[in-house]
Amino acid sequence: MATVKDFSVEEKLIAVLTLQKIDSKIDEIKTLKGELPMEVKDLEDEIEGLQTRIQNIDTDINTINNFIETKNAAKKEAQALIKKYEKQQDNVKNNREFEAINKEIEMQELEVKLNEKHIKDANAELKERANQRIKTEEKIADVEVALKAKKAELEKIIADTEKEEKVLSAKSDAAKEKVDPRLLSAYERIRHSYRNGLSVVPILRDSCGGCFNVIPPQRQSEIRQRKKIIVCEHCGRILVDSDLNESVKVSDK
Repeated sequence: MATVKDFSVEEKLIAVLTLQKIDSKIDEIKTLKGELPMEVKDLEDEIEGLQTRIQNIDTDINTINNFIETKNAAKKEAQALIKKYEKQQDNVKNNREFEAINKEIEMQELEVKLNEKHIKDANAELKERANQRIKTEEKIADVEVALKAKKAELEKIIADTEKEEKVLSAKSDAAKEKVDPRLLSAYERIRHSYRNGLSVVPILRDSCGGCFNVIPPQRQSEIRQRKKIIVCEHCGRILVDSDLNESVKVSDK
């Protein structure tokens, strides 16, 4: 049985061109999905962040409520002391005692007012936090609607292309086995260098099918002879003649 190293240059070119066409079909499916997987992930992360914000708001609300309870208790304590001191005023023996008790009453009245101010400010802050919570919940609802739509769109594409993608992935793995190891290494290196994933390109209108720089006539003649692997001197892609490119067909079934 012939091994890879026994293959002719033309056979090697056909093998790597076949792999390119299979991988390009896989790329088309990924392009069809576009940015949807990333968009779905971003929306999921946004919802998680908004839910964390609600948890933080709830923590703040609990802290404020505890603060209000403390200030209400302090206010009641001060009011109770005022009543106590007012009763004591009825039994004073001299002006000195009266003035001392009166100062205590004034201090507790200030304490009541201070606690009332703290309670008022805290209630205003509580209202602000409640509004923030409502707005965050509304934002979550909006994002969830967008997420549902994006997921449905992505799931439909996956359902429509999953079988085809699995078949093509298996074909890609099988095609790699038929490519000369050194040529495969070059193919994968070039493929990862360009966003469109094109490592093997035909000559189109006397130009490289990848970077579109003109290929000299003598170079084109050498490429058509298929006696050696020739790469574009501008972009480094593997070049094939248009006839060979047209002859290699790939099915997605």
